[in-house]
Amino acid sequence: MNTIAQLLTPSSIALDVDADSKARLFEQAGTVFERSAGLPRAVVSASLAAREKLGSTGLGQGIAIPHGRIKGLAKATGAFIRLAAPIAFEAPDGKPVQQLFVLLVPEHATEEHLQLSFRDKLATAANGQDLIELFRAWEAA
Repeated sequence: MNTIAQLLTPSSIALDVDADSKARLFEQAGTVFERSAGLPRAVVSASLAAREKLGSTGLGQGIAIPHGRIKGLAKATGAFIRLAAPIAFEAPDGKPVQQLFVLLVPEHATEEHLQLSFRDKLATAANGQDLIELFRAWEAA
């Protein structure tokens, strides 16, 4: 089982979520983490929004990996959110985002979140097949 699968539970998956902006998406993500991990939704939303101000976490191909650091969090936790309709996310390819893996890590985490997302490789993938190959290689490791 890969690391992402270990971070997900049925209560951390939300499908066909209504959100028409990043701000609304982050509020909805806060609700998911409140339900699945007992985290205060406002804290989650604020953390995700603060990180997003540094630059878009949109990867392209309709995918984004918003992430944030949470004070007092013991270990990384994640959620998968599929939006009912795609939203603008300033992704490198300019395409709106509809599928998101949201990652929260402890405040003092080092590279754990980078290893989980391997964002740089995903951001430079030229097409969907390249993304699939990245995931296959990662799962086999």
